[in-house]
Amino acid sequence: MSKSERKSILPPPTAHKYEFNGPLGTTAIATLLPVVCYIFAFGCNDISGCPAPSLLHPSTLTLAELKREVGWQGFSGLFSLDALMWSLAYYLLSLTLYAFLPASETTGTELRMGGRLKYRFNAFSSALLTLGGLGVSTIIWGADNAIWTYIWEHYVQILTANLLISHALAAFVYIRSFSVKAGNESLRELAAGGHTGNMLYDWFIGRELNPRIQLPIFGEVDIKIFCELRPGLLGWMIFDFAFMAHQYATYGLVSDSMILITAFQAFYVLDGLYMEPAILTTMDITTDGFGFMLAFGDLVWVPFIYGLQARYLAVYPVHLGLSGIAGILAVQGLGYYLFRSANNEKNRFRTDPTDPKIAHLKYITTKSGSKLLVSGWWGTARHINYLGDWIMAWSYCLPTAFAGYIIQRNKLTGVAEVVQGDAKGYGMVATYFYVLYFAILLIHRELRDEEKCERKYGDDWEEYKKKVPYRILPYVY
Repeated sequence: MSKSERKSILPPPTAHKYEFNGPLGTTAIATLLPVVCYIFAFGCNDISGCPAPSLLHPSTLTLAELKREVGWQGFSGLFSLDALMWSLAYYLLSLTLYAFLPASETTGTELRMGGRLKYRFNAFSSALLTLGGLGVSTIIWGADNAIWTYIWEHYVQILTANLLISHALAAFVYIRSFSVKAGNESLRELAAGGHTGNMLYDWFIGRELNPRIQLPIFGEVDIKIFCELRPGLLGWMIFDFAFMAHQYATYGLVSDSMILITAFQAFYVLDGLYMEPAILTTMDITTDGFGFMLAFGDLVWVPFIYGLQARYLAVYPVHLGLSGIAGILAVQGLGYYLFRSANNEKNRFRTDPTDPKIAHLKYITTKSGSKLLVSGWWGTARHINYLGDWIMAWSYCLPTAFAGYIIQRNKLTGVAEVVQGDAKGYGMVATYFYVLYFAILLIHRELRDEEKCERKYGDDWEEYKKKVPYRILPYVY
C-alpha cells in the first residue's frame, strides 16, 4: 500500500469522549496510585506488623510513632541509585532476550490507517531462561542468596526505580508522538482517544497507538508490546519467588499457602506469556495509546500490587491443611477453566471459524462484516472471560485467610515473635485489595468495551445485546 493510499484511509481527527472523568480524574489517578503502592509497601511490613500497630488505635496515633513502626527514613530513603541501576540492568536483560532469542512472527490487526504491523514473540522462552538462571543461583547459593535478599531489603527503592522508569517512558512517548505524520511508511498513528489537546490527559491515556523505536544493536522495539508482558509481569513472578525465599530463610519452611499463591500466580503469568500473540486482539493493543496509564500499570502496579499476598505470607506463614488447599484449588480451577475456555473459543473463532471445535457456534454478522458470537461461552455473557479472571483473583487472596499480624519483640532478648493479636482481619485490607481492585478494573474495562462496540457496530450491537443480555455475571449483571 502506497503512502498516498494510506493518507486516504486515515480518517480525520474526531471528537472523543474523555475517560476516567477527564483531565481531573486522570491527574488524580496518576498522583494517588503511586501513593497507594507506597502505603502498602510501608503499612504492611516486617518491622512492626500488618497493618502498623498504631493504625489499630487511631485515638493514640502519632505521626512520630507511625514513622518508627513503618521504618520511615525520610524521602531520601525512597531512592537508591544502586536500586535504579539494578532495575535498569533487569530491563536491559529483558530487552536483550527480546532482541536475540528466536521468536515467532505474526501480524497484528488492521490499523485505522490501513496496513498491519509485524510482531515478534518470545516472552515465554525469555521468561524460562531468566527463571532458570534464578533457579540455578538458588541451588548454588541458597534461599538467602544475594538476589533474593537484595529484592527483599530494597523493595521500596526498587518500587521508586520502576516508578521513575514509567514516568520517563510516558514522557518520552508523549513527546515523540508529535512526530507522527498521516500516511507514514512506518505505520505510526495516534490513538483515537489520545489526542484531545489536553496535555495531562493525553500524557496519561497515550497519544500514539503503537510507539516503536529503532535501537542500535537491538533493532526495532515495539514499546507497548515489550512492556505489556515482559518486565512487569515477569517481575511479579520474580517478587513472589523472592518472598518465598525470605519465608524459607526466616522459618526454614515454605508454607502450603505460599506454595499455592506462588504456583497460581506463576501459572497465570506463564500462561499469559505462552499465549503472548493473543494480546494482539486486546483493547490495550488495538485501541489504547501508550501513555502513563499503561506504563505505570505494566511496570509498577502489576508487580508491586499483585504480589501483596506473597509478601504478607513471607512474614506470617498461614498453614491451610488439606481441606483448605482443596477448597482453594477448586476456586482456582473453576476460574481458570472459565477464563481459558472462553478466550480459546474467541481466538479460534477469530482465526479460523471453520475449526471443528467452534464451527457449531451461532453468530450474527454486522454491517461492518464482523461476526459476533451468540452461543457458547459468549452467548452466556458479553464478557464472560472477565468472570473467570475475577474468580481466579479470589484464589490469590483466600490463602492469606483472616490476615493481619503484629511483631512483638522481647525487651530482654530482642527476639521477635509474629502473632495476629488485635491485627487479625485488618491485614485483609492489603491481602484482599487485589480482588476488590480487580472487580472495579474489570467492570470499568467492560464499560469501555461496551462503548467501543456501540460506536463500532451501531444498531447491530443493540441486536446483539438482546440476544446476549448479561454483561459479566449471568442473571446478575
